[in-house]
Amino acid sequence: MSVTLAPMTLTIPDHRFDSRWNRITGMSVEGDTITINPQEYFFRLESDTWRVIDWDQVATELLPVEETCESAIEQIALEYFAQNARITHDPAEVLAIAWQVYSHLFREEHLDSLGIDGVTADHLRMLVEVSTFTALNKVEDDGHISIVGPTWFFADTAQVIYDLDEPTTELLDEVFHGAWFNEYRRIEGVKAHAALGGRLVHGCQSAPDRRGGVVAPYGTDMNRFRDELDTFRDAWLTTVRSYGEHA
Repeated sequence: MSVTLAPMTLTIPDHRFDSRWNRITGMSVEGDTITINPQEYFFRLESDTWRVIDWDQVATELLPVEETCESAIEQIALEYFAQNARITHDPAEVLAIAWQVYSHLFREEHLDSLGIDGVTADHLRMLVEVSTFTALNKVEDDGHISIVGPTWFFADTAQVIYDLDEPTTELLDEVFHGAWFNEYRRIEGVKAHAALGGRLVHGCQSAPDRRGGVVAPYGTDMNRFRDELDTFRDAWLTTVRSYGEHA
């Protein structure tokens, strides 16, 4: 690792994190608080900057905006992000914003419109928790993968944390990725992700083999990204799965 970060803490009042997050090396859970030791948690840590916008600002100014035949929502979001984004060196701030983003995207009112049988409010809670920590993963504009943590492998991390069987794991994965194929959720997701660096490009694998991907900004060199992902994903996916072996 080429960057050193101090331990970071995420506290969410009125929410108790699943205690099984303690299975992840470098994470410590106590009630409404999760602490991460970066030197143990991350597989790769080569950056200490993230681009963000405060969630309250996005919720007030961007979420109500509608696209038109002349202005696609992606272009609106890009322009908004260019005008309002700032750099933070505080990963705890990224996590706090991410919690608000994903609490919005996976709220219970979506249950009746997902079109996926068997999804419950508890599944949405899992999606919010896991997605929050994916916000620390980072791909640079040139396609270099600079920050990777266990939640890069979203579905397998969820399976380890929540003791999910294979069908339920696939169910969560389908809800997570379904926003890209449900037009209403896609538009909502584009707006919300402006708070987390304008992550608008779906860079997951083309086959549903759960071997990792990322949501990256427009302009990211996806060829280099795919090449780098191929070099590490098998070893690090094995590490993620090993966290559940002694649970």
